[in-house]
Amino acid sequence: MPQPRPRYVGMKVHQESMAVAYVANAYGAEVVALGSRGTRPCDLDRLMRQLLSTSTPLVLVYAAGPCGDWLSRDLTTQGAVCWVVAPSLIPKKAGDRVTTDRRAAVHLARLMRSGDLPPVAVPPVADEAIRDLSRARAEARRALKTATCRLNALLLR
Repeated sequence: MPQPRPRYVGMKVHQESMAVAYVANAYGAEVVALGSRGTRPCDLDRLMRQLLSTSTPLVLVYAAGPCGDWLSRDLTTQGAVCWVVAPSLIPKKAGDRVTTDRRAAVHLARLMRSGDLPPVAVPPVADEAIRDLSRARAEARRALKTATCRLNALLLR
């Protein structure tokens, strides 16, 4: 029995919404844009049910951004393969500057199917917590130094 071909899903993720497009792993398969979705857990569950009903092996990809790595962790726990790619490593054509969320999602799905996207490691929750703690400590030290300099300047007047 032949193994089922995976379906590649590209997502352009923002804080409140994400555009979704998918393409099958068949020669000449067209990319289908599913439109914009929400990023709440119930929206992700609905999207995963819709995608899993048509094809079992899913490979999801989205560009890393300020929204965090929670999406990758959530999709991985649901049983899908989720890749996070660096935006600087996404190949772009010269002069292709106008982009929309739908175009970006279609572009990611095509590039994932062709194998042109290198994944980025998603840090575990514990590592991310340590990073947040060290950033907060550095910010507190910077605020203390700034306050000390302001106090010294005030006392010198």
